[in-house]
Amino acid sequence: MSLTKDADSFKRALHRQDYTSWHSQPAPLNSSSSASASVSTPAPAPTTAESTSTPSTKKKRPKTNIVYSQPADTGTGTNVNTQLVYAIDHLKSTHNPMRLQDIAIVTNTPLETDVVLLEKFKSHDKIIWDPKTDLYSYRHEFSFRNKVALLTEIQRQTRKGGGIPVRALKESWKEAPQAIEELEKEGEVLVTRTVKDGQLRMVFWNEIKPDDESGGKHVEKEFFDLWHSLKVPNDVDLLKALHAEGLQATAEETPIPKAPSNMKKKGKRSAPRQRQAKITNTHLKGEIDLSKDYERK
Repeated sequence: MSLTKDADSFKRALHRQDYTSWHSQPAPLNSSSSASASVSTPAPAPTTAESTSTPSTKKKRPKTNIVYSQPADTGTGTNVNTQLVYAIDHLKSTHNPMRLQDIAIVTNTPLETDVVLLEKFKSHDKIIWDPKTDLYSYRHEFSFRNKVALLTEIQRQTRKGGGIPVRALKESWKEAPQAIEELEKEGEVLVTRTVKDGQLRMVFWNEIKPDDESGGKHVEKEFFDLWHSLKVPNDVDLLKALHAEGLQATAEETPIPKAPSNMKKKGKRSAPRQRQAKITNTHLKGEIDLSKDYERK
């Protein structure tokens, strides 16, 4: 009996439910008229303030870092001489011997496959090839690797009458600038620097050191400042300054004009050249000596 009661109550609940929705019901009269009005009536145009306030929908072009005025980097190129320069410059910067395979891989050059490039590389005057180890190294201008050998090389060049560019020393040994600065503090060398940024330029051996053995003395800063405060006047004011001190400008040596080399020296005559007679009467050859003069005496 309980099952029948539950079934009856469930049926009665289903009859009481309202299954009608707005899709099945007809539209009201007012809604149709308002819909037609909304379709026929155009939307009002936005005012100038609204139009200016709305952001633009244009897409911005992405910025690129490509510089079209410069050529693209094409690596080592295809020219044999260009590839040779790349290989030599890399070997120059390593300061250590290298295998041919390593040089070809690092510089991206066909050193192993290109016979012409390999022959030019081996025959270069700055390339050293060790056949025992099959290693290649760069022949630097100097072969020192410590501060003592660097000082010895500076002394040798100074005795010849000149200094050494620091750039050339750095190419042979990358720690040369630091060693030169240490030698300068010790008073072993004299250094000239660039005016703009004070970089090392030339180095000389200091022959007279400030010690008892050499007899040199330190120059006080006051004299340094007095020396650098002196200014040499220009060409116009220089003559006036010399006359004011009772001095005269050194006269330039007047060059002696040389006589033209094509002019003949007087008093000497050149001997007349004997011209060979041209024989035209070949039919008389053997009968008459045409080289003689048969002038009547």
